[in-house]
Amino acid sequence: MRRTLPAFNEVWQRQFRSSVLSQLQAFPAQTKFLIGCSGGMDSMLLLHLLSFLCPEKVRAIYIDHQLQSSSAEWGALVQATCQNLNVPCVLQKVNVSEGNLENQARQARYQAYMQHLDSNEVLVLAHHQQDQAETVLLRLFSGAGVQGLAAMQAVDVRDDISIWRPLLDISREQICQWSAELKLDYVQDPSNQDVHYDRAWARGILWPVVQQRFPKMQQAVTRTANLMQDTENILAEVLAQDLAACGTDSQLNLIQLQQLSLSRQRQLLSAWMKGQAQYRPSFDMVERLQREVIQAKADAQAALHCQDYYYLRYQQQLFRLPKAEYLAAEHFEAEEQVLCLQADQTFQVWSGCYQLQQAKVGLSATLLNRPLTLRPRLGGEKIHLYGRVGTWPLKKAIQEAQIFPWTRHTIQILSLDNVMLGVFSPKGFWLAQSDYCVADGWQPNLVS
Repeated sequence: MRRTLPAFNEVWQRQFRSSVLSQLQAFPAQTKFLIGCSGGMDSMLLLHLLSFLCPEKVRAIYIDHQLQSSSAEWGALVQATCQNLNVPCVLQKVNVSEGNLENQARQARYQAYMQHLDSNEVLVLAHHQQDQAETVLLRLFSGAGVQGLAAMQAVDVRDDISIWRPLLDISREQICQWSAELKLDYVQDPSNQDVHYDRAWARGILWPVVQQRFPKMQQAVTRTANLMQDTENILAEVLAQDLAACGTDSQLNLIQLQQLSLSRQRQLLSAWMKGQAQYRPSFDMVERLQREVIQAKADAQAALHCQDYYYLRYQQQLFRLPKAEYLAAEHFEAEEQVLCLQADQTFQVWSGCYQLQQAKVGLSATLLNRPLTLRPRLGGEKIHLYGRVGTWPLKKAIQEAQIFPWTRHTIQILSLDNVMLGVFSPKGFWLAQSDYCVADGWQPNLVS
């Protein structure tokens, strides 16, 4: 049986009812909600109010970071409160890695949320107006741009998670008042008073000073966040148009890019480097990409490493390569192999998957089922391509085919008794002129 809230009728008439109901009704009817409840005043109020609004759709989760001696007791309070409200509750312990404690605790917490969220659930967090204003200020001090100053959104839909913050427009003072009216039990985390942490410092030291001078600073700063969210949405539309004109998620055309204004170039490069990550790279990293790679000499082998990607230029194109792909050549063991082919066979070589198929001109069927030598390119080889006059360096053929330098280690030469039959490359099989070239022969065709 659901617990009634004695003061809720009064609370209901205020800001919470009008703001939260409109947000709640925007979710599909089948949506359910997982409340991240720390045991603090904000999240305990949120737990009570949502258990009243939609009792059949909510459950709670308490993340025990194990950083405070009382953390297990806080979890017990959350669990007991949930039992009184008839709300299912999950208690989850996490281990916080070394480093920036605030960031590592946040990362561990969100990983735990992801483990427990069902596909039809939205994560609900108790961030309020002062949290939003503090976030804007702290990001401003770190040199954030539009995206950072947009701070938190009331409804934040991402690729892997959806987050709802019903209290984001509600002041800390209002939350304190409601909690007192409802006579809520909650815990006070001592780390919230430890000014060693940036947010606690902002709340305990900076906030009173600034608010004394600017009494309506909280509302003004959060209004800035709302304006930045509008700006971010407009910027996202422009970035989508620029990306469509300049390339893809992994490749940009530098000629098209340089037709944009410098500001749009920087914004596009920043968003492009971000990819699917949560945060954009630093402004310095974007400038390094422009200076060290884009503006490097035409014959330079320039590459920039940022997070898990390498950025490099080739043939007026800028590429974004996963670290493993770019470094594959360094860990590649190039050894000679033996290849026996059969008609219609599908087989794998270093440069891709091939299928043996009939061709108007190809290799003689007498080569089928015979051991053929497949060796790596060592440098200095020459090839007489079928249909071309004379031999020329294999290196020149590779350059003309515009094969990416970071994939050239996958090139292999097919031969028999030192007679070159052809070359497997990332762009396909190149048939070499030899006595084994015949009409209605066979050729390997690249299929993937």
